[in-house]
Amino acid sequence: MTVVPAALPTLLVLDADPLPRLGRLTGRARVLHTDEASLAARLPAADVLLVWDFTSHAVRAAWPGEGPRPRWVHTASAGVDHLLCPELAASDTVVTNARGIFDEPIAEYVAALILAMAKDLPRSWELQQRGEWRHRESARVSGTRAVVVGSGPIGRAIARTLKALGMTTAVVGRVPRTGIHGPQDLDRLLARADWVIAAAPLTEQTYGMFDTRRFGVMQPSARFVNVGRGPLVVEDALVRALERRWIAGAALDVLTTEPLAADSPLWHVPGLLISPHMSGDTVGWRDELGTQFVELFERWAAGRPLKNVVDKQRGYVPGH
Repeated sequence: MTVVPAALPTLLVLDADPLPRLGRLTGRARVLHTDEASLAARLPAADVLLVWDFTSHAVRAAWPGEGPRPRWVHTASAGVDHLLCPELAASDTVVTNARGIFDEPIAEYVAALILAMAKDLPRSWELQQRGEWRHRESARVSGTRAVVVGSGPIGRAIARTLKALGMTTAVVGRVPRTGIHGPQDLDRLLARADWVIAAAPLTEQTYGMFDTRRFGVMQPSARFVNVGRGPLVVEDALVRALERRWIAGAALDVLTTEPLAADSPLWHVPGLLISPHMSGDTVGWRDELGTQFVELFERWAAGRPLKNVVDKQRGYVPGH
């Protein structure tokens, strides 16, 4: 049995299957694994916490307990709302996220959803299952207007991809700057948009931002896509907007409650496409997340500044 020197930093991993590949850290860190039930007991011994199970809210519950806390927490996700609690936000612990891994995959997924809705592909599949030949006309996306709500790397990647399809895009962020609209422009832009894409982080300011009023502002021909966080949307308001045809359609890759129960009425809402939080998950994505963490760990161990540092008061990585 290999004896690990006590001087090595202790890395605690909140596990999810499959486990991260951390072989490069052999002999450089004392790696411990934990589940949700034992997280609170093991936190005081950790120098670093890797939240590999990024669907878990266990960190929020365990962090306020007694004893020392890790100096650095990394989550293998873009969002950090699942782990931030007042005690963690007020501490001197550094929090980092997986910024940069999901940008292009999510942008591709959004483009796929838009094309699927514009070309009526779900209906074509339904008709094929019935063996029914029914010619229809579809819509063009080139020349249409899209509003992307969220000006981080994911939102900007979405805007670039939609521009490549010939769409006119506007990006809305927390703070207006060159090429980015501020929140005060959102309603005006929504009123003219053919496509509205939610890609914002979940914060106090964005929670429930797409409500009855916002769906009422949109055109009857508009379609809505959420690839940000589920609670950005008041789901009952979206259902009413679709049933009353205030908007033409919607697609949700993230929902307030995940996984969505089999008996949820959302499955059967006319004009709504649902996917199981998979827009950023392409083949090999877990390996990319593991590699990113190892590279960050090497920077941390060498005393170099970490990348992807979250502003714990804002709830995201401040950026360009």
